[in-house]
Parts: sequence; structure tokens; C-alpha cells
Amino acid sequence: MVDKIKFGTDGWRAIIAKEFTVENVARVSQASATWLTNQPIENKSVIIGHDCRFAGELFMETSAKVFLSMGIKVYMARGFVSTPMVSLGARKFNCRIGVVLTASHNPPSYNGFKLKADFGGPLQPNYIKEIEDIIPDSSNKSFNDIDLDLEEKNGNLEIVDLETIYCDHVRNSFDLDAIRNSGLNLVYDAMYGAGQRVISQLLPDVSLLHCEHNPSFDGQAPEPIAKNLKELEAYIKDRGDVDCALATDGDADRIGMYNGKGEFIDSHHIILLLIHYLAKYKEMSGMVATAFSVTPRVDQLCKHYGFEQRVTKIGFKEIASIMVEEDVLIGGEESGGIAVKGHIPERDGIWMGLIIWEFMAKSGKTLDELISEVYELVGEFKFERNDLHITEDLKQKIIDNCAANNYDSFGPYKVKELKTIDGYKYFFDDERWLMIRPSGTEPVLRNYAEAPTLEEVREILKHCQQTITN
Repeated sequence: MVDKIKFGTDGWRAIIAKEFTVENVARVSQASATWLTNQPIENKSVIIGHDCRFAGELFMETSAKVFLSMGIKVYMARGFVSTPMVSLGARKFNCRIGVVLTASHNPPSYNGFKLKADFGGPLQPNYIKEIEDIIPDSSNKSFNDIDLDLEEKNGNLEIVDLETIYCDHVRNSFDLDAIRNSGLNLVYDAMYGAGQRVISQLLPDVSLLHCEHNPSFDGQAPEPIAKNLKELEAYIKDRGDVDCALATDGDADRIGMYNGKGEFIDSHHIILLLIHYLAKYKEMSGMVATAFSVTPRVDQLCKHYGFEQRVTKIGFKEIASIMVEEDVLIGGEESGGIAVKGHIPERDGIWMGLIIWEFMAKSGKTLDELISEVYELVGEFKFERNDLHITEDLKQKIIDNCAANNYDSFGPYKVKELKTIDGYKYFFDDERWLMIRPSGTEPVLRNYAEAPTLEEVREILKHCQQTITN
């Protein structure tokens, strides 16, 4: 039976050597190449890179051979690279599409296939659907005859140093001297991901964790959320002199942060900090686009600064589509994917971390002091996400109950309003809400909650789990 390949919220992902095989990578690459061949443009080229996962180079070379076998010019990354590096490369080399062999934040057993566009962000959903619809049942095995050395000699294949291009772009965009000379004690945790060589080049004095090549990620899913960053948390608390820590995921497009007390700073707070810095301190403007799972306090801050806010479905490709067409200051997701004006319309964990570090350096304030500035405008709040690993039958039953509007309370919390843009978001009052949504890439049901205190957030999540699993 032929594996049915479907793209989720951010590419196709599957377990290595089970569904994610050389043959299936070739099938997806062939569909992508066929689609590219049919585009009414002259420059039909592709840029391809891989992250730190097992057999990344093999899968990248497989994809490159397929494109070359179909007469398409290929730019191929030297060594492992982050997703933002490939996206930036797509724009620099004017490639109609980019391919990143990565499963991003998923567990080590996964790999994936992301598609990028010439503007430096995710390929638009309608184009991805067109490619998905023409994936063949088997690949044209002619790609096996491609000799990469010969293709490079003939000019059909060009090896490019995307990491150097990216680092040069950062140097031209940030006041790195201000960060270096600030006296801040900063830490970077690459989670063994593709960003591991960047910070040491840009800011040599930053302390580094998990910046070695480890394709198994030491058995940990490289997602920069609190439960996966216990070593970083302990390191901060043990040292006692850290001002801020940055963490990025497997392909370095998602961000996680810690303050000097070893407390996790979630993406809602980071998005609010970025809006505040760019609007108040850098006097920038534009629309703010956020995914459905992001705190509604973004709307409060946007009203304060006179910005329009637009809420999208989950998946950064939804935000990127708006960023390409309109004047967007910042686009962000709860899961740590954020993009800003002045860069590419692409999630970039390192870029966002550098903005926060620059904010701290230039203001002379701690991260907590900057967060307090935001709280003065939107009020104090806490957030947490609980991922339930449950059976597919129970997951579907819960989603069916949500769709039927069967939940009017969760313990003592009475539902006053329900929004269903993408998932089910239950509002209890102006400061408390709960959201239920199935993951688009894993067998997981995600529960999100916000309240004035972390204790109450956990109470809401506890009552949610009790209600939906009974």
C-alpha cells in the first residue's frame, strides 16, 4: 500500500525509515519539481538545506537529485542549516521554492519536508495543496543516475554557504556592539539544533548549552518549552548571575526564553515585548498578525499603539501570507514562531532573541523590568499549555463534543463566550480563557489556558482534563 503523504500546518513530517524514506522524499520532491516546471516564470531554481537530524544529508541529496533530473537549477546548502537560513537564501538567490529537510521541534525519530517561497517565507497554502495533489505513487528512479559532482562541475548545482550569509545579515541589522558592551550575562541553548554555530560567531562571550552535533537530540524533542528545558533552568539557577537565556528548536525558527531567576518566558510575553520595543522605542508601525492561540492581550496593546490586529488560523503560513501582502510589524504564534518587519516573513528564534537582548542592552533594564512595562499597559497574566497524549478515539470524541458545544463549564469556570477560528477557545471573563485543539503534526490534544496567576492557570487546565476525559 502506498503511503499517503499529506502536509500539515508546517510541512510533511513522518518517522524516519518508516514513512520518511528516500523513496517518499523523492516522491514529494518530484511533485514539487513538476509544480515548479509548470510555473509561468523564467527562473526555475530551488534552494535545499537540511537540519541536524539523522540522515539529513542523504535526504537533501535525494531531493537535489530529483530536481536536477528534471532540469532544475539547484542551490544546495553546505552542512546543516536552520530554516530561516534557507528562507533567506531563497530570497537572496531568487529561487521560486526552497526545501528544508527538517521536522522542526518534533521528536528525534521524525524528519520532515518544508516548502519555502522566493519572498523568504513559507510557500502559500494554495500552492502547497497543488503540490500535494500531484505527489506520484512512486518516484521516477532516474534521479539515481545523477552525479552531484558532475552537476556541480556543469553549473547545474551550486553549493552555498547559507550560515555565513545569515550571520552577515544579522551583523548588518543589529547593534551587536551594544549587546557585547552591555555587561549582560547571556546564555544560549541550541537544543542540539541547527542554530548551534550562530551565536558563538556573533556574540563570542555568550555562554552556550547543547551546541554540539547530536542527531538524537539526546533523546529529547527539541521544542523550546519549559518542560524540555530543565537543564537550562537548572544552569541559570545554579549560576545565579544570568540576565537572560535564549533557546531555539531543532531548526532554530522557534524561540523560548528565561529570565535571570530561571523562570520561563512564554511566547505571549515575547510577542508583547517585541510590539512594545518596536512601537515605543524604535517608533515602527504596522499591522500585528497573531495565531488564534495567542493571548487577547495583544489586542489591548495594539489598541494602545493604534495598530490593527488580525487573528489567523494556526500555522505560520497563514501569517506569512499576510506579511507578504500587507504592512505587518510583527506576526506571531503561541508555539514560539515569530517574525518582524525588516527581516524575512519567516519565524526566526535567533533573530527574535537578539531583538530582546538589544532591547535589554539599549534600555539598561532587566527582562522583568521590561515585562513590567508591558504589564502596566495590559495587566499581569500567566499562561501554560498542557499536551494530552491520548488515544485517537478519545481525542476524536473530545473534538466532537467541542463541535457540538457540549462544554458550558469546566469545574467552577463557566463559559461566557466560545470562538472557533481554529480549535475551540472558551472565554470565562476578560482575564481567563481555555483553548482545546488537536495537534496538526502529532497524536496530541493541546490544552491552553491563561489567568492572572500560574496557580489558577493550572487549576483551569486540571478542570479541563477532568471534564473532557470523563
